[in-house]
Amino acid sequence: MDTKILLDSGTNELEVLEFKVDEHFYGINVAKIKEIIQYQPVTPVPNAHPSIEGIFMPRDVMITAIDLRNCLQRGTSEPGGLFIVTNFNKLDIAFHVDYVSGIHRVSWADIIKPNEAISNTDAAVSTGIIKIENRLIIILDFEKLVTDINPATGLKMDDVTAMGPRPRNEVPIVLAEDSKMLNKMIVASLEQAGYTNVRHFENGKFAYDYVRECRDNGTLLDNVQCIITDIEMPLMDGHRFTKLIKSDEETHMIPVVIFSSLINEEMRKKGEQLGADRQLTKPEIGSLVGAIDELVGVEGVTKK
Repeated sequence: MDTKILLDSGTNELEVLEFKVDEHFYGINVAKIKEIIQYQPVTPVPNAHPSIEGIFMPRDVMITAIDLRNCLQRGTSEPGGLFIVTNFNKLDIAFHVDYVSGIHRVSWADIIKPNEAISNTDAAVSTGIIKIENRLIIILDFEKLVTDINPATGLKMDDVTAMGPRPRNEVPIVLAEDSKMLNKMIVASLEQAGYTNVRHFENGKFAYDYVRECRDNGTLLDNVQCIITDIEMPLMDGHRFTKLIKSDEETHMIPVVIFSSLINEEMRKKGEQLGADRQLTKPEIGSLVGAIDELVGVEGVTKK
């Protein structure tokens, strides 16, 4: 199946691949997908997590295969079906699914936050829900699934600890990150690195509304001197957020750092087109602190 991204930059759209596991409909952002292949036998890994089926080597590249049915607490997959081979956080991982239904182009504005309407298991690993025709498709948080299996793939908090004591810095930073866990961890890491004046929001729209309010009331640079944004977020994604900031004469000078699991060659080009000042892969929290140091320094953005 062709998974080439056809979307223009900053349109607030994404393409979602729909697939099924145990008669339930799920989705994944096409931007994460390298390819979709027929199931093939894997080599079991001794003492591995129960959700890890094993490893295999298509075209001489070793890939870990994860049983998505097991991750979702719906039993164990039998041989057959498909592997969705993904790349995010600099990892190549194959997810075993029953079959793929198709690709849908949707707007982030149409993605609903998960709530008690779906099972607790699905809600815990979902970033949103979309309605296609008469069915609900749960968009899974694949980063969380992988981090739950192997915590070492998550944010590298030790990188900040290794920096040692740092002076307090009141430069105002705005963070847009929809994952509650990552939002909290990023704020904590920035505070540990000395950046204690961080306003954080659960998506790009809420963050942009705040920036626009500061711009309109004349307090922009008192409250916003650096922006950190994820890419995948309900209502408004990070690319759209970046485009709005960089296309506005009053806000374009504010540094924007895209901090996402999706920084591959294709997405990096999109970020460059939109004017992002830095683009970093999510585990590299130490690199994020370093980028902020470079972009704002102790004195922050020079007011104009």
